[in-house]
Amino acid sequence: MNRLSIGPQLRTTSVLVVHLLLLLYSTGQSKLIGSSQPIVATVGDDIILPCHLEPVMDVAAMTLEWTTSDQGPRFVFVWRAGQDLVNTKHPSYKGRTSLFSDELKHGNISLKLSEVKPADEGKYQCFIPKRNEASFVELVVGAAASPVISLTGIDGDKDRVALQCESKGWYPEPELLWLDAEGKNLSAGPTETVRGPDDLYTVSSRVTVEKRHSNYITCRVQQRNINQIRETQIHTSSEEKKNKKTKELITFLLSNKLV
Repeated sequence: MNRLSIGPQLRTTSVLVVHLLLLLYSTGQSKLIGSSQPIVATVGDDIILPCHLEPVMDVAAMTLEWTTSDQGPRFVFVWRAGQDLVNTKHPSYKGRTSLFSDELKHGNISLKLSEVKPADEGKYQCFIPKRNEASFVELVVGAAASPVISLTGIDGDKDRVALQCESKGWYPEPELLWLDAEGKNLSAGPTETVRGPDDLYTVSSRVTVEKRHSNYITCRVQQRNINQIRETQIHTSSEEKKNKKTKELITFLLSNKLV
């Protein structure tokens, strides 16, 4: 009885096909994962920009790069030959970026960024040159501060007061609103905006309102991109003026009686 046999050429071809399939399978399964959602940070925070390989692979001996290109190509962190190449790092990131070196053997290439600044905002790339693989992470930076309301003037004849609202330390540039007791916008002067050397914004505005028994005025500062709102409320009342008139009347009557 004749038996079928696999010749040497076919056997060699089969081995090559298996190797090719294994290679394709390995390449197809390996993926560098970043974050599908933006990472939101507050100025001054220490944050982590996620990046890792799936399935797990030891990358400690590989060259690893973190870069950002929002303000021109910049090296944020470079790992090569088992060490941090400090000299390649952009000056603005020196002393503020690091990897979790003990986690590299598990494929974790996440970047720790310390003391976040407004200028750090933007898109970051995690890259493995040897594998030509990259992933991206978007960093959104914000800062917020409560507004302060101060009295800047009183019009006694018209029973009106002038108020100023100021809020320091915002990023990005916020919006300032004056609201009445019912939450409706009040007509106010233009908002003055100043950007400081630390890239943080100071906003201020003035409004003149009537003094009424139950007149609550709110200064609201908001930044929708970072979903931040801060409010301060003040109560402007005519009771103080009424009390002053009452005291003056009593003094007058007492004076006339003594005379």
